[in-house]
Formats: sequence, C-alpha cells, structure tokens
Amino acid sequence: MAATPMTTAMVTAALEATAAKIKPKEEHSFHKGDVVVYPTHGIGRIERVGFEEIAGHRLNLIHISFEDNQMTLRVPVAQARNAGLRTLASQQALAAALAILKGRPRASRLMWAKRSQEYLGKINTGDPGALAEVVRDLQSAGSLSQRKLFELALERLAGEIAATRGIAKPDAIEILNRTMVDARTDGVVAHSQPDVGG
Repeated sequence: MAATPMTTAMVTAALEATAAKIKPKEEHSFHKGDVVVYPTHGIGRIERVGFEEIAGHRLNLIHISFEDNQMTLRVPVAQARNAGLRTLASQQALAAALAILKGRPRASRLMWAKRSQEYLGKINTGDPGALAEVVRDLQSAGSLSQRKLFELALERLAGEIAATRGIAKPDAIEILNRTMVDARTDGVVAHSQPDVGG
C-alpha cells in the first residue's frame, strides 16, 4: 500500500490544530538552558523557547538540541508534556532504577520479534525504571539485535545519570556496569553459602 503524499492542505490543517491548542498565556516549566529528557531521543538541552511564525501560524516552540546525535528538535509548548518531554529524574527515581538493575534478569517465552518490540517500547518511554529493566534483562545478550537494544537502553539510562550527577557519560556507564557485576557477584556468594540452619 503506497503512502499518501503530504499536501499543503494537510500541513496547514496540522498547524492549525496545533495552534488552536495554544493558549495566549500558557504556563510551562521549560526554560532556556534546562537539561531535559525527550523519550525517543534521550537527554537534550533547551536552546530557546519562544513564538515563531510557521506557514502563517504563530506557535510557541521549544528548541531542544541533542549532543549525542547532533540534532535539534522543535516541540510545541502545548504538546510538550503529551510528547513526554520532562525534566531530569529525581535521585530517588534513579536509585530505584539502580535497584532494578540489581535484580535477576527476567526470562520470557515470547518470540524475539515480540520481545524486541516490548523492549523498544520500554526504551522509548524514556522512564529510568523501564530502561533499567531492559538493561537488566539483556545484559547477557547473545544476538546482535539484543546487544543493540541493550546498548541503546544503557546509553539512555547512563545519559540521565550523568546529567543528574554532573559526571561524564562513560563514568555513568561504569557505575551501571559495576552495579550489575556486583549484583551478580553478590548472588553467586549468596548461593554458595553453606546452609547452617538447624
């Protein structure tokens, strides 16, 4: 089935729908210089927030730059929250994600195609807990496709930890890897303890 080509009328209708949602004195909590998380792209920095004329419509847009993939995204303020744009996670949320990493990987009987969709869905939420679940479950990934999803989730989670703690991303990756190694080591030690119960 061929894709429907975009017409000028379709673009205009989409812009009008977006412009219609914008209130004149709309409140938002995003400001220039803020480090934010956009679910499908990871950590970005707000370069500016302001009104722009696009195809005859005045839209209040947030410009977000992503250093990792050298791109800039423009998100209408009216749709920012619905698109999942958020400020950095709290220390408590990141601590909970690290606790998830320490858990045992969950096995699934689903076909890989179905599981990969689920994992990608979790990654694209941008939620630290969901990212930690993917990293935990795929840490011993065997196939190339599993490894790619593992690395994507690891990078996203490390990016948020790095931004929150003010450290370099490689250092954050090291923290995550050490957390997983320590959890495995602790598990081996716990299982190897002799049963001294009476």
